[in-house]
Amino acid sequence: MTKPIAVKARPGYRIWVKFEDGIAGEVDLSGIAGKGVFKALEDRAFFETVSILPHHSISWGGTDDLEICPDTIYLELTGKTTDELTRQDPAVATSA
Repeated sequence: MTKPIAVKARPGYRIWVKFEDGIAGEVDLSGIAGKGVFKALEDRAFFETVSILPHHSISWGGTDDLEICPDTIYLELTGKTTDELTRQDPAVATSA
């Protein structure tokens, strides 16, 4: 899948993400903030630390201790399924 190239925290536990193919938009993470491994996101100052790590995951705190898969965010932004995206990307289809 395409890689994220920019991410910013937004009000209301939302993040804005831009991907290398130009897809960009906001995703609401309020449904996971404060739950399970995402409990730390309740702290707004910590939520603001969102960044992209060198291996292209979306992370908080500057480490891979708390991260979310960028593919999940991409699917949310595009409204597509994994199957739809793998059919469109010959590199993904041939590597499966």
